[in-house]
Amino acid sequence: MKYSIIVSLFFILLLATHALALQVDEYVLDNGLKMLIVEDHKAPTATFQVWYRVGSRNEKTGKTGLSHLLEHMMFKGTKNYGPKTFSQTIQRAGGTDNAFTSKDYTGYFELLASDRISLPIDLEADRMQNLVLSNDSVLSERDVVTEERRLRYEDDPQSYVMEEVFAAAFKNHPYRWPVIGWMSDLKTLDPGALIEHYKTYYAPNNAVIIVVGDVNKKEIMEKVRQAFGSIPTGPAAPAVQAEEDEQKGERRVYINKEAELPYIMAVFKTPTISHEDGFALDVLGSILSDGRSSRLYRSLVYDKQIAISAWASYEGVSKDPFLFFAGATAGQGKKIEDVEAALLEELEKIKQQPPSAQEVRRAINQAEASFIMQQDSIYMQARILGSFEMTVGWRFIDKYLEGIRKVTPEDVSRVAKKYLIDEKKTTGVLVPIAKGARS
Repeated sequence: MKYSIIVSLFFILLLATHALALQVDEYVLDNGLKMLIVEDHKAPTATFQVWYRVGSRNEKTGKTGLSHLLEHMMFKGTKNYGPKTFSQTIQRAGGTDNAFTSKDYTGYFELLASDRISLPIDLEADRMQNLVLSNDSVLSERDVVTEERRLRYEDDPQSYVMEEVFAAAFKNHPYRWPVIGWMSDLKTLDPGALIEHYKTYYAPNNAVIIVVGDVNKKEIMEKVRQAFGSIPTGPAAPAVQAEEDEQKGERRVYINKEAELPYIMAVFKTPTISHEDGFALDVLGSILSDGRSSRLYRSLVYDKQIAISAWASYEGVSKDPFLFFAGATAGQGKKIEDVEAALLEELEKIKQQPPSAQEVRRAINQAEASFIMQQDSIYMQARILGSFEMTVGWRFIDKYLEGIRKVTPEDVSRVAKKYLIDEKKTTGVLVPIAKGARS
């Protein structure tokens, strides 16, 4: 299911350098379905993934959460296969399957022995066009998602703060909506809206198939063509027209919620990784937050001992401009005002004094080393290709290492001055209240 956006996107960026070694073959069927195939014969395994260009970014006011709910429904059966048949078939073959939804895309994946990789092809083609979406089944799964939302967000103070910060940071753009949807929208969900969402976005011309592993590209392409080639081209997906007006001052939200410790999260509007400043912003995030030797951890947690965690992250792999994050959890008995002051002080330092060449080199080396340790993961190879293809295009991966290697200390300080400013900042503060103090 959906992974933490902060952790997963940052991880993807760190791993992106491997694409320089990948030989990607791209095909496009007559119905618009794109295929990206990578032959990797190091082990007799392969992953088959179907990515759709739809996420919470494509939803409308009052209808949030449709993309995530539809992900759930994709496992509930089709006209040809009953509920749970898909996953049971993959598991009986010794494989695994799952899915994820983000603000920009939805993806489905299977990981199997390479001699079984043909198995999910017909199953995925079937559920692209034959999903059963009865009113009763949709409403039943809606209740499941409602409970998931309650556990993951309503009852998780820090996740709740993040939602409120996004909603305050974006006034007009759909990035302000949670991927799982607002509770009020889930409770009033119209099954007909989900059916329309499926018909609009689950079409071959709005999808990308990614296959990585011990396969023959010509053979796998032909099997995909036979299974998916007859599916009609769907209507062009509606363009997302929303653009954010310029933010002209800090926005703040306070959340009073049962919690053990105070927490603060500050976000700043930033461009995507494809922007000329994207590489420097990525290095900035690493210098501030990558490991116990990073600036934020060393200052707030180790030296001042006022926080139990402190972090930063640049979220650059997105379709539209998104955010740079910085946050911290206060230590027991520590004031969140002091934690915020210390956090902002570290951001100010890097604006006024460029990081050392050694710090920048360490950040670049960590990006490369991170991938080397994961280079045998065919699943991650496919995830990297997919996440970039859905946002800035898969070919941009080859530019990542080249760009990040050119970042200088002066570049890091320059982008900190340009983007980490009050006019672009939205701050969320968690104010703990005693258990039972508020119903």
